[in-house]
Amino acid sequence: MVYYLVMIFPLKELIEYDKNMYEITSAASRRSYQLSMIEDPEVEENDGKMVSLAARQVFTKVIEFRIDTE
Repeated sequence: MVYYLVMIFPLKELIEYDKNMYEITSAASRRSYQLSMIEDPEVEENDGKMVSLAARQVFTKVIEFRIDTE
């Protein structure tokens, strides 16, 4: 029998993150919304946990974010 360990939330990256926590939280929240709207198949692979998937994508730089200053 083979077991796979899937990181639900990127705790190591969260602990080591030394920039603006509000910005990255906002980015993960926005990405979670995007994932729900586009019905990304990766959500199903993550047992429907959009927030965890979005946070992992943001913290591991699978997706990039930027803050508009305008």
